[in-house]
Amino acid sequence: MTNQSTTAIVLRTVDFSETSLIVTLLTKDLGRISALAKGARRLKGPFEGSLDLLSVCAITLIDKPGDTLDLLTESKLRRRFRGAQRSLERLHAGYYIAEMLRLLVDDDDPHRELFDMTLSAMGMIDGEGDVAKTLLAFDAQCLRLLGHAPATQRCTVCGRDAERSRRRASFSLVGGGVVCENCRPSQSHLMTANWDALDALRELASDPESPPSTAEENADNPSQPPPTSFPIGRLFPAMTPAIYRDLRGLLNRTLESLAGQKPRMQPFLPDKLDSL
Repeated sequence: MTNQSTTAIVLRTVDFSETSLIVTLLTKDLGRISALAKGARRLKGPFEGSLDLLSVCAITLIDKPGDTLDLLTESKLRRRFRGAQRSLERLHAGYYIAEMLRLLVDDDDPHRELFDMTLSAMGMIDGEGDVAKTLLAFDAQCLRLLGHAPATQRCTVCGRDAERSRRRASFSLVGGGVVCENCRPSQSHLMTANWDALDALRELASDPESPPSTAEENADNPSQPPPTSFPIGRLFPAMTPAIYRDLRGLLNRTLESLAGQKPRMQPFLPDKLDSL
């Protein structure tokens, strides 16, 4: 057993007993983990209210071998998610992010860039950012960072450039990309998407090429947001309402296929852009 310290985002809490919680966390250094937080349900518990959904906290845990839950021994609040105080749409957006991370990220599989990207997306939602575009970028970056970047220019079957002879392209949910006219008859689980929507998806799923952050994390100052070097706002392409609807539908179907289920928060996603 070893003590480990890192920064974490709270994805879910489940009552374990009258006084304790099982907490699912996305951590910067350890990936997604589940840990037992003894005494967390007490009014004057040891975690100082730091384990609310989507709170960002500095944690220390005892890493237990095998199938036993890790033991959370310390958690200091660094930033509380305040989307509920701003609008129901922003609250739903935060819940959606937490659900998708639980569905898509494997246990004990660290993704530091995914963690930074999530912090950036949450900052946009907590602030004045465009919720609809932020969630598009979050979804597209999840696909890229988890190894499922969509192919938007070359056929996923034969590898040739996909011709744009038709207004809408065939997109394979299994292959994760476009399918050319020659290969389309042999494929199943296809949907169609506007080429302009696929161009927007390529921009949203691109690498922003941000330099790594050199800022020191101030775990003792909850009012200071954790630094993040991931500029998610740079990824927002211009788009029309029609392109947004097409792209939102494409991402929904793609993520459903990867997760093996329809996310519960998906029906609450924005049905239009905050701004054009």
